[in-house]
Amino acid sequence: MRKDYEELLTHIKPKEPPTGLFDRIILAIKREQELRQTKRLLFSFLFLLVASFIATPLSWAILINQIESSGISYFISTALSDFGTFIALWQDFSLAILESLPITGMIVFAISLGMSVFTFRLFLYRKRLLLGYLMQSFA
Repeated sequence: MRKDYEELLTHIKPKEPPTGLFDRIILAIKREQELRQTKRLLFSFLFLLVASFIATPLSWAILINQIESSGISYFISTALSDFGTFIALWQDFSLAILESLPITGMIVFAISLGMSVFTFRLFLYRKRLLLGYLMQSFA
C-alpha cells in the first residue's frame, strides 16, 4: 500500500510559486520596515516637539524671575531716566548692566527656544513623510 502512495506522490510535482511572488514579498518586507522607521521617527519628533514646547515657557519664566531678582531693570531704568549721567558714566553703567545679566537663564531660554524652532522646522520638513505614514496607517 505504501508503494502505491509513493508512486502516486512521485508523479505530483510541488506547486511552484507564481512568478514575481518573491519580489512582491521582498517589497512588502521593505515597505513594512519603512513604515516602522517612519513610525519611530514620528514618535521621536512628537516627543521632542512636546518636550521643547513645554520647556520654552518654563525657561521663559525662569529668565523673567532671574531678571527681576538681578536688578538689571534698575540699572536700565536709571540709564534711561537720567541720560546725561548715563553718558558721563557709560562705562560704569555698561559694566554694571553686563555684570547683572542673568546668563544662565538666557542660555537655558535660548537653548529651549532653539530646540523648539529646530524641531518644528524639521517636523514641517519631514511632513510629507509623516503624513504619508499616517495616510497609510489609517487606510
